[in-house]
Amino acid sequence: MKHKPKPRIALLREKAGLTQLELSRLVGVTESTIQNWESGRTGTDHIERIVRFCKALNCQVEDLIEYVSESSEEPVAQPSSLSEIHQLLGTEEPVNSTSPDTEIAQKRKAKSS
Repeated sequence: MKHKPKPRIALLREKAGLTQLELSRLVGVTESTIQNWESGRTGTDHIERIVRFCKALNCQVEDLIEYVSESSEEPVAQPSSLSEIHQLLGTEEPVNSTSPDTEIAQKRKAKSS
């Protein structure tokens, strides 16, 4: 005979002094989801799988997930020049054989001609 698991969520919630609404907010689900879990109507399959994981791996639920701070990522160096931007993008920096002053003088000369 197969035994149907009876969720103990309501018992544990009451023992913790929480309402269904408070627990739902802590867990990140709706209050009706908590009601369904407590009644055994839905949602306990994934909990049963987690229990089997822990038994198979001889660990606690907390051991299954490692929480890493998002701020622990290496900071990305900000480019300090146009050539560094081109280098990061893998594009060629345009080679300018004339200085900006020379370009302006050439444009003025072309307009006056």
